[in-house]
This record gives sequence, structure tokens and C-alpha cells, in this order.
Amino acid sequence: MTAAIRLMIPFALLLLAAPVASLAADPGKPNILLIVADDMGFSDAACYGGEIATPHLDLLAKNGIRFTQFYNTSRCWPSRAAILTGYYAQQVRRDAVPGVKSGAQGARPVWARLLPELLKPCGYRSYHSGKWHVDGKPLQNGFDHSYSLNDHDRHFSPRQHTEDDKPLPPVPIQTGYYSTTAIADHAIKCLKEHAERYPHQPFLEYLAFTAPHFPLQASAHDIAPYRQTYRPGWDVLREARWRRLRELNIGGTSLAAIERDIGPPYAFADAMKKLGPHELNRPTAWSDLNAEQKEFQSNKMAVHAAMVDRMDREIGRVLAQIRTMGAWDNTLVFFLSDNGASAEIMVRGDGHDPHAECGTGATFLSIGPGWSSLANTPFRRHKTWVHEGGIATPLIVHWPQGIAARGETRHTPGHVIDIVPTILDAAGCKPVATWHVQPVPPAPGKSLLPLFAKDGSVPRDSLWWLHEGNRALRVGDWKIVAAGKDSPWELYDLSSDRSESRNLAREKPDKVRELAALWTKQFQEYTALATKDIPAGK
Repeated sequence: MTAAIRLMIPFALLLLAAPVASLAADPGKPNILLIVADDMGFSDAACYGGEIATPHLDLLAKNGIRFTQFYNTSRCWPSRAAILTGYYAQQVRRDAVPGVKSGAQGARPVWARLLPELLKPCGYRSYHSGKWHVDGKPLQNGFDHSYSLNDHDRHFSPRQHTEDDKPLPPVPIQTGYYSTTAIADHAIKCLKEHAERYPHQPFLEYLAFTAPHFPLQASAHDIAPYRQTYRPGWDVLREARWRRLRELNIGGTSLAAIERDIGPPYAFADAMKKLGPHELNRPTAWSDLNAEQKEFQSNKMAVHAAMVDRMDREIGRVLAQIRTMGAWDNTLVFFLSDNGASAEIMVRGDGHDPHAECGTGATFLSIGPGWSSLANTPFRRHKTWVHEGGIATPLIVHWPQGIAARGETRHTPGHVIDIVPTILDAAGCKPVATWHVQPVPPAPGKSLLPLFAKDGSVPRDSLWWLHEGNRALRVGDWKIVAAGKDSPWELYDLSSDRSESRNLAREKPDKVRELAALWTKQFQEYTALATKDIPAGK
């Protein structure tokens, strides 16, 4: 029996099917549950072709809508800035802008407010549970409660975490703490308080998991069902995912070839020494691995699967709480990932014990480029690149009261900059025009609300990317992309080549020049906006 069908229907699924009374919030303003996974690949979930058991996500997809061409920024903190502000990360200084303190250490302009502050005038209470990775602190940015897990190197015993912006003590080892469960516990606590004290107000719950980001760590119980699943290797399993993606009409036009010479985006030679001879920094053909390497590698991916599986279970608990509150029908749920699966390999945190069992707190392992190529099936490249594998995310949207197109897929391109305008549109909240007398510039995103209807559409001018010199632009089905600031533009027709296998740049140089000029124009506009309120000489 495969891992995907091994489980009986979870108790939470039974709760989702049970009739309950309605929470007495304003029926015209939906509650919002915004779920963000960390480093999860496009096709990891079963409802996107994966072999990992994700029954709760599958149920949301079955009764909601799935987007097949939705995008993130290719990296965690730029995506979170875009998700919560509705602007490209460069516009709000949360990705690199030349000559400006920006990127992971960048501070947003005063006018770039986060979603809770935009929703507060409409009566919302807002809660944050999990990863933050945004400048400032949660309560300073409009959240009413927050559990912020700021230690990204430990899933069992974090040393840096806060509740309501106040430091919590480090968690001792072997206490039963697990990041994914703790994050869901906090969300449930907030929702219970909301039901008791604020039943007449709508809520925003921002549920930001740190899974399945490295280090690969999970309980032995969760890993056990997947011990045999990955023995066939990444080459065979990519083909299996691709078959399922074609059946689902989700994965595009073809399966991209694994680029065997592309390894992690950052080279850490010392990490490879610590990790030992069975670790691989290239997606070598599985048939070329020796028995020890196959054992080591398949065990790693079993932990990744366990982390996704556990995340789905904890999502199920949060959904069950919403159902219990009577808020199910009028809760708008989003699920997505902040970037593609990662090819990174490094050792941080408490280091790596090569003699410890894979997945414990004593090991610091990453899936690496072989399994990242599987997780991002059917696309090319990984996190940090802006080829499709780095930027394509699953997006599931569920809202019983507001989605007519239940069970359908949407092939309309979208981007994380669309999340804020969609939520504001659904809530009937107008974007603010000024903030502390400063004019708020127009946001680039589009409301996806028309796509919730059976025959809706959303026009799109362009989508734009830049991260660490990797850059791209999509206009219609045309996409230019370059891997690194000194690399030439590649050109792809995504209508027939979503896998980016046939570079048309030489055949259509005029189209490349046209799109490159537009990319540069937008870059200049975004840079100008990012620097607008900075005093001269800073």
C-alpha cells in the first residue's frame, strides 16, 4: 500500500463534514486563513501530483479551486513581503535594490503597510502563527496576537521564538516540541479566543509554517510510512509524478530534463565534508549511485515527506477548529509555498552528527538538488532561480460561500502580489490612499476574485522577477529569463513549453529585445519607488 492511501480518513476530515452553526460575524466579510509552506515544491501535495499523503489539502482542492500557473518570488523573505503588502519585494525594499539598504535587512517604506493594518478599518482581528521573516515585529504591524518562530535551524528545540513580540525561553531537547505542531497550536489558541471574545468580528489567521524547510527533521512515527517510498529514486519518481500531473491537467506541457550539472546555488565545501561521502551536490542519475548513497538519499526524502504529511495533519486541526466555530462556510482559505523546493546544502544550527539517525535533531540535512528536482516536477531549477522550478507554487483557494467554481482548475497566471488585493476585494475593503499623510502608490497586483466564478477572467499585463541577479518577465505566454546578472536572456513560449526546454532567443531576437526593454523599465520604476522617501546621501 502506498503512503498516499495508507491512512484511514483523519478525524479532522470527519469534523469538516459535520454540520455546525454559523459564527455570528458579518456575513459580508469572510474570515481569512492564509497558509504558507516553506520550501515546498510545486508537486509535493497529492492534489498536485505528489505521492505524499495530504488529505486535508486534497479536500480543500476538491471543493475549492487549484491554480496551475501561480508564482512566488523564488525566496522566502521577498515572497512574504509581497504576500503581506501586495507589492513586489523591490518596491518595498525587501529584495535587493542598488545603493539602498534592502533585501533581508531592508526596512519597508512607511506607506508599505501589512495586511492586518489594511484589514483593521474593516473590523478584522488578525493573528500570526509561525515564521515571520518580515521587517519589524508582528504586533507593531497590526497583528493582535503572534507566535513568531525565529529559529529556522531547529524543528525540535528552538532557541529564538516570541509570543506577542516578547521572548520565550529556549525549548529543551526531548520535550515533545515540534515546530509544525506548535505553530498550529498557537493558531488554534487564537481562534478559540476569537470565538469566545470576538464572535461578531471577522478574523485573519496568517499560518506560516517553517516546514518542510531544512533541516530535515521529523518524528520517527511520521517518517516510518515513507521509509520505502523513495527507494526507486528521483528519476523514476519524477516520471510517476509527471504521469499524475498530466492526468490532473496541472503540470504544463512536458517534463523538463534534470540538469545534472546544476547543484546548490551556494557552494559550501566544508558542509560537504561534514555530511560525508553519501551526500551529493549534483542530481546524479539514480542508477549511478552506490547502495549506500541510495540508502542515505532515500532516507532524506522520507523525512521531507513526513514534514509535509505532518503539516497537512496540523492544517487539518486548524480547519477542524474553524468548523467547530461555525465559521467554515464564510472562511476564505489560501494555501501556497513561498518558493520552489531548495537545492541548498549546508550545515548550521547544532551541526551534523553523521552517526545519528536521519531526521533527528542531531542531524542537519537538506534534500539537495536531486530530490528538489523531484519536488519541483515538472519544471526546471530550484529555489533562488526564477526559472519555473524556483517560482511556481501550488495555490489552493477554498471558500464555500464565495466560490462557485468548486473543484475547478485555473490556468490564469497569478503572483503572490495578488493575495492582498484579492483579500481586500473579498472583504469589501478599499486600498488606503494615504498613510500618515504620505500617498500610497498603486499596487501592482490584481484581485483574483473574478476567477472564483465559473466563467471569470483576470487580465494581466506582465509579471516581473529579480532575485540575486536571476531575472525574468512574463507577458502573456512569453517569458524571458536569465540565470545570473551576466547571463543572456532566454526566451520561452510557455503555452507550448512550460518546462523551458526550447530556448527561442536566437529565433526571435526582436521579442527578446521588446521584453528586455520592458523588464528594464519596470526595474527602474521599482527602484525609483524604493528610493523615493530616502534622504539624499543615505
